[in-house]
Amino acid sequence: MFTTTKKQMTGWKFLGIMVFAFGIIISVNLTLAFKAVATFPGLETKNSYVASQTFDEERAAQLALGWQATARVEAGQLRLSFRKDGGPVEPKIVSAVLGRATNVASDQTPILVFDGADFVAPVDLAGGNWNLRLVALAADGTEFRQRMIVDIPK
Repeated sequence: MFTTTKKQMTGWKFLGIMVFAFGIIISVNLTLAFKAVATFPGLETKNSYVASQTFDEERAAQLALGWQATARVEAGQLRLSFRKDGGPVEPKIVSAVLGRATNVASDQTPILVFDGADFVAPVDLAGGNWNLRLVALAADGTEFRQRMIVDIPK
């Protein structure tokens, strides 16, 4: 037969269990908080109130251009298209940053070259969701801003 002896739960054992359990919880929380802060890409604008004061006018001017902009990746090439009434448009590209939505570690600044129909640039991207943050200028000086999602199959 088996004989069992019950060990008494002392205050020190209980304290050790509680310290160990809460230590794990706090460690995990601190790790997740550090990772979240370390990979945060930053603010879109320094002062959202100031930016909102001209938002409607800027949006109306951009919509008045009548451009349809699309971005896609084909055979290792980023292809950025601007169309107006079915025909290609060649604005001046002020900035184009291709990166992940959640961090800036893999951001790229592709060198876009107009090929007569689209802007193209070689890129090397892993599968998943990418964002192209674009600023372009029309011939009349109207600024065109857009964030385009580029989905790469995994």
